[in-house]
Amino acid sequence: MSILKKTCTVDVKPGLSEAELIKIIPRYDAQIVRAATKVTAKVIKAAKNLKIVGRAGVGVDNIDVAAATKAGILVVNSPEGNIISAAEQTIALLMALSRKTPQAYCSMKEGKWEKSKFMGSQVYQKTLGLVGFGKIGKLVAERAIGLGMNVIVSDPYANEEAVEKIGAVMVDQGTLQKESDYITFHVPKSKETYHLCSKDDFKRMKDGVFIINCSRGGVVDEEALVEAIDSGKVAAAGLDVFEKEPLPADSILMGHPNIIMTPHLGASTVEAQENVAVDVSIQISNFLNGKPVTTAVNMPAMKPEVLKLHEPYFNMVEKLGMLLEGLRSSPVKSVEILYEGEVSKMQTSIITNYFLLGMMRRRFSDTVNVVNAQILCRERGINVVEVSRDECCDISSESRITAKLVEKSRERTVAAHLIGGKEPRIDLIDGFNIDLVPEGTYLLISHTDKPGMIGKVGMLLGESNINIAGMQVGREKVRGNAVMAIAVDDDVPAEMMKKIRKFGGIRSAKLVSF
Repeated sequence: MSILKKTCTVDVKPGLSEAELIKIIPRYDAQIVRAATKVTAKVIKAAKNLKIVGRAGVGVDNIDVAAATKAGILVVNSPEGNIISAAEQTIALLMALSRKTPQAYCSMKEGKWEKSKFMGSQVYQKTLGLVGFGKIGKLVAERAIGLGMNVIVSDPYANEEAVEKIGAVMVDQGTLQKESDYITFHVPKSKETYHLCSKDDFKRMKDGVFIINCSRGGVVDEEALVEAIDSGKVAAAGLDVFEKEPLPADSILMGHPNIIMTPHLGASTVEAQENVAVDVSIQISNFLNGKPVTTAVNMPAMKPEVLKLHEPYFNMVEKLGMLLEGLRSSPVKSVEILYEGEVSKMQTSIITNYFLLGMMRRRFSDTVNVVNAQILCRERGINVVEVSRDECCDISSESRITAKLVEKSRERTVAAHLIGGKEPRIDLIDGFNIDLVPEGTYLLISHTDKPGMIGKVGMLLGESNINIAGMQVGREKVRGNAVMAIAVDDDVPAEMMKKIRKFGGIRSAKLVSF
């Protein structure tokens, strides 16, 4: 509060309804909210003088960011104020599970002395598997190593050198599941991470594994977890987050003797709540004093005429990012964006952020945005490089953007240009010239150019009632290496993808949705 009072007049009005907020918001230049207050499109429409909204916390799902951006209102959050508290909550649950502390406490409160019933396990020299190596995951790893644990990490966006630097080891998801005595999750909520730990994953785990989730509800399939505990595959679980919050009274998790639960306490420490309040207050104060802010979650301000010139490229590079993410098969080490022609004279750093947004959105949907995309990459040790050339290559366009992604085992390159300055066209995939409209879903197949290849795939799709909307083929030479891009109107099941990959002459098959 004292930070803000040096800059502006401050009113504290907790517990306002939407109607009450709409009534008073027109007179305010800035607003700070926690999770309970909803900054809806109606509130933003009424906020005639509002210039900035600050969220004292990480998640901004209670703020209509799209409406704020359209209205020219900056949205900031405080992403680091509670990370230590969240990491400590993970360690607390890990230790409580190992020593059965909550169960022993409840037993003693009933007047019992059941020492032999609560035989625990030490964590020293046990293997902890971290799924996700962001800020919180890294803090958990450091603390677990301090306890003498062996730490292994699975994260497609983590840099192996950064993992090894703290004394952990990078592995694939399958290895982590087989070797871990404890598994903790540190991933955002997204389509890709929903039920990231499912029935099949539990089957691959070591017998007697401990599961801890303090990240997001829904990452662990709760029904599959209970089944795995009841079967003895999982020894016990510690959960701080749930698919439905507050947890319903009839939840299958309630009352289970081998599940420790806390009501989303990851950020519930005096220090964390103070830190996020201080962080967001500094951001608001800096903004009102004309200083730069560092935690914006929507696009930095651009003049309308400048924004109009950039927007077609934002859309195009976001599609390029989606394409590379769909093609990727191992962790990302670095990314290089080449700008050629007129686009090289624009604000390429913002365009790069849109590319990274497209690449990372599937996994980081509720945390990645156009402002922090490069920051998330740096945190994971991913090197992002921009290269500009005034002259464009010899395609019929004034501008072209080429993106190269370096994986652990190979490089992937895609390129695109605009037709008529508006419509994006992907013109290169891994060295093959192609003409692809980045809309809908494509089956991308790398193969040997020989008779019958297209027919085999087309017949299999037809037999499964999957409609083909169009097709493009790119090849280096006759009967050499080639790529086919088949636009499909229907979902292609995983089992069918396996069948396609087994065809002779096919090197890889990926499904990419734009």
